[in-house]
Amino acid sequence: MKLGVLFSGGKDSTYALFKASQEHEVKVLIALRSLNPESYMFHTPAFEIISKQAEALGLPLILVETAGEKEKELKDLEKAIVEAKEKYGIEGIVTGAVASKYQASRIQKICDDLGLECLNPLWQMDQIELLKGLVADGFEVMIVGVAAYPLDEEWLGKVIDNKVIEELIELNIKYKIHMAGEGGEYESLVLDSPIHKKKIKLVKVEKEFSKNSGVLRIIEFDLVEK
Repeated sequence: MKLGVLFSGGKDSTYALFKASQEHEVKVLIALRSLNPESYMFHTPAFEIISKQAEALGLPLILVETAGEKEKELKDLEKAIVEAKEKYGIEGIVTGAVASKYQASRIQKICDDLGLECLNPLWQMDQIELLKGLVADGFEVMIVGVAAYPLDEEWLGKVIDNKVIEELIELNIKYKIHMAGEGGEYESLVLDSPIHKKKIKLVKVEKEFSKNSGVLRIIEFDLVEK
């Protein structure tokens, strides 16, 4: 099946892309640049390098800007999916939804209206299994946004490995945070994976942190041959 992938550059959308590409033909990435950092639907940290992330994966990108207003942003998403269908002949959409019924139900409706299949490779996946799967499959994932206590400034720039997973398990037990960040506790950026044609190397970054939330601003980066 020819597919378009809803892509943010974070771990979930990239891992969903990885899993879908094992059985199907991924033709295009679809991304919405939300002007609202509190968007209900779309990832915003590190989004400034999304075009280069698509280049690193060797895939074309349809990038649409949205004001990020609740429900109205879905119309912008639908326009982007229609463009992907017309240009690349896609037959389905892949999402990185894990537990958000809000996201999954709305994307499913758009797909139903457009006569497209909707694939959710990570849906209801165990949080620990998801994180450990990323590590085992060779993904290099960096935390680039935090928005929940006790995730502090020190978490910005951490690469998710087995040690970090153990720390997240402890925080889940103590503070009930979603270990995979599904509740918006943290946002991620994939720097490398088995499906990357080039690796993303961060050269210069800046941390911005205030009142239990913050982001890692990417000032300079390179695409490195593998």
